[in-house]
Amino acid sequence: MARIKIDLPEKLLFTVSIPVRITDINYGGHVGNDAILSIIHEARVKYLAHFGYTELNISGIGLIMSDAGIEYKGESFYGDELTVSVTAAEFSKISFELYYKIESVREGKNILIAKAKTGMVCYDYDVKKVAAVPEEFVKKASLI
Repeated sequence: MARIKIDLPEKLLFTVSIPVRITDINYGGHVGNDAILSIIHEARVKYLAHFGYTELNISGIGLIMSDAGIEYKGESFYGDELTVSVTAAEFSKISFELYYKIESVREGKNILIAKAKTGMVCYDYDVKKVAAVPEEFVKKASLI
């Protein structure tokens, strides 16, 4: 089986700091794969809030995550302060990709923890159908 390889856009312009919680640690003593998915979810919520949106309301339209990919590059531990950079790219009529770069600083060096991507589909929860990506969101997300 081919391994996932995520090519990040050159610039990920939104950044948020997320601390590693004790509940993020697995039996191996490092951040678990399920926790990384939760961390990118938190980063996504903060990214959207930066524009005044929520996952259920970007200009009246909601979002559904259609897929996710994570490329693990290093370990993270309890007490780490993760820097998660996020950007939107590859807009289509009804969807777009969110890219994430997760890093930590240890002994004065940036450590790449993971790269991730989530496919986001716009969805009108009132009529239960996919919807067009709001133009207002495309303009805002492209201009961070």
